[in-house]
Amino acid sequence: MNRWIRYGVVATGGFAAAATLTVVVGSVAWRRATERTVARLAAAAQSRRARRPAATTFSPAQLEGLPPPVARYFAFALPEGQPRIRAARIRWSGEFQIRPGGGWRPFTADQRFTTVPPGFVWNAEIHMMPLVPVRVRDSYVAGQGAMLGRLGGVVRVVDEGGTPEMAAGALVRWLGEAAWFPTALLPGEGVRWEAVDDSTARATITDGLTSASAEFHFAPGGEITRMTALRYRDVNGTGVLTPFEGIYRDYARREGVMVPLSAEVAWLLPEGRFPYWRARPTELAYELDPARPGTGSPDESDTAAGKSRQPLPVRE
Repeated sequence: MNRWIRYGVVATGGFAAAATLTVVVGSVAWRRATERTVARLAAAAQSRRARRPAATTFSPAQLEGLPPPVARYFAFALPEGQPRIRAARIRWSGEFQIRPGGGWRPFTADQRFTTVPPGFVWNAEIHMMPLVPVRVRDSYVAGQGAMLGRLGGVVRVVDEGGTPEMAAGALVRWLGEAAWFPTALLPGEGVRWEAVDDSTARATITDGLTSASAEFHFAPGGEITRMTALRYRDVNGTGVLTPFEGIYRDYARREGVMVPLSAEVAWLLPEGRFPYWRARPTELAYELDPARPGTGSPDESDTAAGKSRQPLPVRE
């Protein structure tokens, strides 16, 4: 009897070692694939930079003609002379749930953004079970939206992309997350603003064949408090336009600009509101357009601008 117990212990240990090795190998493959996706994001932005106009900095003159709540927002969020943000990196810590009432699970994520063209790569670990995370990579790169999820970086649980619906849904996400790199919402950066009422305005961005619109709701002090949009949601393999909202809270100045320090997103379903993502940024860094003579851009010695001009590292 003791011999069979020993055999069982050895077998169990062997299975555990094999599982651990599989997860390690899967993690390495996942990291390399993420690095390739981030490289494509950076290459798409680099190809557009040569065609951009000379770098400028934020000036109150840029607010002329904007809907009043939008003008208040930029006056609140951006100091005069703020350089244009060309890329951003955010590390997130938060919670995620996959179905209404399914329970919240902790996650961490590294996310890279570009502003022209709009794009992002969100690389997350969601801790659904002990020891083996679900790795998720959500992206919008070169006009294509995609989502890939693997258990331990190995077993596929979701693999979607390449459709107009995925691209449109991802671009709505980028538009809502631009609150963390607000110069991307300025006139001349590709976003068009239309007044809705005294506290609401509609933003629209077009990237190639894909357009996205969202209504932003502003507090009297200027900050964005809420974003609402119609966004495609996967329902049994079909993209269904569904009301969607983002909530922004706890603004503070980071890297020179005012950004929310906590947020929540939710689907607004017929049976009720389904919040599925809530998080806070734990690290925030910008890559700014470099100063160019005659543009009014800050001198290279300006601390607020110069410290973030180097390409942002990929953090895994």
